[in-house]
Amino acid sequence: MIRQLAWSYVLLVAVAIAAFTVPVAFTLNQQLYDDAVNTARREADTAALLLASGDTRSLNALADAYERQTPGRIDVVEPQPESKVWDSEGLKLTVPATTPDGTVVGAIRLSYPDDRITQRLWQIWGFRTALAVGVLILAAFLGLWLAKRVTRPLRELNVMAGRLRDGDLTARAEETGPPETRTLARTLNTATETIGTLVGSQRAFIGDASHQLRTPLTALRLSLDNVADGVEDPLVREDVEMATAEVVRMSRLVNGLLALARAEADVPHPEPVQVLDVVTERFTAWRAAADERSISLVSEGFDIRVLATPGHLEQVLDNVLSNALEVSPDGATILVRTTRPGLLEVIDAGPGLPEADRARAFDRFWRGLGLTGKGGSGLGLAIVKQLVTDDGGAVSLEDASSGGLCVRIRLAPASQTSGGSR
Repeated sequence: MIRQLAWSYVLLVAVAIAAFTVPVAFTLNQQLYDDAVNTARREADTAALLLASGDTRSLNALADAYERQTPGRIDVVEPQPESKVWDSEGLKLTVPATTPDGTVVGAIRLSYPDDRITQRLWQIWGFRTALAVGVLILAAFLGLWLAKRVTRPLRELNVMAGRLRDGDLTARAEETGPPETRTLARTLNTATETIGTLVGSQRAFIGDASHQLRTPLTALRLSLDNVADGVEDPLVREDVEMATAEVVRMSRLVNGLLALARAEADVPHPEPVQVLDVVTERFTAWRAAADERSISLVSEGFDIRVLATPGHLEQVLDNVLSNALEVSPDGATILVRTTRPGLLEVIDAGPGLPEADRARAFDRFWRGLGLTGKGGSGLGLAIVKQLVTDDGGAVSLEDASSGGLCVRIRLAPASQTSGGSR
């Protein structure tokens, strides 16, 4: 927009210069030619009068003086009618010399080359062209300054919109500029404040509800465990175990809601993170669960550095590895691979996921066959997407060449150093 406004201003100035300067220049051109003709005509008339009076001496003196002072010349020719001709050699003016009684005794031919006129015209046009170019350059700088000044409120609104896009609901726009811009800024500030209040209330409700539900769920699970210890009937014990499993699943759901509420409430401040260090740390935490089913945890690729909020990448890997362990068969291999700066892939050996289901996989509470296990809450990938998005990244699901599912996590690279497989 700044460029368009600046070019519009320059175009307006160019049109004004063309409208006022070009006609004046053409008028000046014609005036120069008319002045040359009038001057030549006076000299020719004077010479014709001298020729008609028979004052040859004065005529010769006039012709000599004219040739010394100008590039032209005056010649006496045979009687000819009056004529005026402009050709490639310049002006040729013929004036008959007529005595008082009407007798034509000869004619004066005045020749005047147009070199001086042409040179003068070049000077005039060159000066006006240079002046026009200078004015256009000045207009370009002035137009750019004016465009930046006019669009500054809009650029501030754009900065505010960018902060809102990144989840910063504290962003506010300064109410400056013309009345329309001030009204727009005031409206956006009011809308942002309202949205922030609503989102804050929603997050507070989710967090408070999750906190309040954790205690009774824990007490209920302990009670069910105590009941199971005192029950001898196999059918009753089976019912108690099913109830306990549902309580465990509900606890995971509550914990997932609490983690998601915290992820949405955090204002991200990404920092450089060494990816393979985090992968090694999370492998250590999940190694016992993997060994129980003879599942291998393998990482390969480059030891890249990405920008991530402290703790986010750990939570992302925990959720993805948890899903991968639940869907992979015993004795399988889960691969974590870094293929290029900023890209992290987690590949499981599960049944994969149909393309139609991949679009819904990041929805809250959605559970698909081959994506989460029986005890999954459907919040794991929603938390992953929230955390990755907060850090300015993106996450997607694709089919792995081995037949499983590939979770691709893209984060902004901080720097890159070469590494190897682990």
